Amino acid sequence: MSPQEMAARIGSGLLSFPVTHFDGDLQFDEASYRRHCDWLLQYEVAGLFAAGGTGEFFSLDPAEVSRVVAAAVNETAGRVPVISGCGYGTSIAVDIAQAAEKAGADGVLLLPPYLMVPGQEGLAAHIEAVCRSTSMGVIVYNRDNAIVTEDTLARLCERNPNLVGYKDGVGDVELMMRIYCKLGDRLTYIGGLPTAETFAPAYLEMGVTTYSSAIFNFMPEWAVAFYKAVRARDKAAIVRELNNFVLPYIALRNRGKGYAVSIVKAGCEAIGRPAGSVRPPLTDLSAAERAELAALIEQANGALAAAA
Repeated sequence: MSPQEMAARIGSGLLSFPVTHFDGDLQFDEASYRRHCDWLLQYEVAGLFAAGGTGEFFSLDPAEVSRVVAAAVNETAGRVPVISGCGYGTSIAVDIAQAAEKAGADGVLLLPPYLMVPGQEGLAAHIEAVCRSTSMGVIVYNRDNAIVTEDTLARLCERNPNLVGYKDGVGDVELMMRIYCKLGDRLTYIGGLPTAETFAPAYLEMGVTTYSSAIFNFMPEWAVAFYKAVRARDKAAIVRELNNFVLPYIALRNRGKGYAVSIVKAGCEAIGRPAGSVRPPLTDLSAAERAELAALIEQANGALAAAA
């Protein structure tokens, strides 16, 4: 599909960022991953991001990224757009983008480059090199050491028609408003802060119509219901679910460094769909923390079933 069609489709609903399944030797378990993707696609989802942040992009080598993306493309079979994680230095990012296109992906999510904190000119050159290396749609992930200003983003959009998305992982409300006011509907905007459900109501008012839901990995029905409440601006439902599940979940997530991914894999285990351990340098939740998470999930799913 064209970059513009991909952007329109992902902006229309909730986004799936599946974990990457590993076996006991921490090698990619393709069969398990494909079963997981197929299960997630039985629910209302607008796009699937393979080997993204929740999918431990940072722990995969470029060849593994290609394998994960190809598995997602084959399992998805055109049902929804597939967007590949992409990043590291410019030459590696270009190679990953081109490999993802060959694998059949519909776009790339460009994560921050490795280690260095570039200025706007260098960051723009990095983004533009990836855009020009592929005909797919490119989504810039604004976070950490890769913060693009509205003027830089506008210049990039003028020169690169396939730059079609902006994902915010910073939480700078002023910057988000400056970007939206300058670029309007030129881009599709994605909420990308950890546990994006927390910020979704506020971000919707800034033109951010969708977000990446890691919770969707293990509570897809709940995640879709929460997304619909956000889009309907159902404040009572939003506050209820934030208090009953999201905020306790965040408190548990914040107990350990790197738990933003680990807790998602623990959630998959809790519902009987294990995805394996996280790769170092991340660590898994403790047994007590996994039990606490399982109780939270059971309570939230029970409340959802009772309300149905």
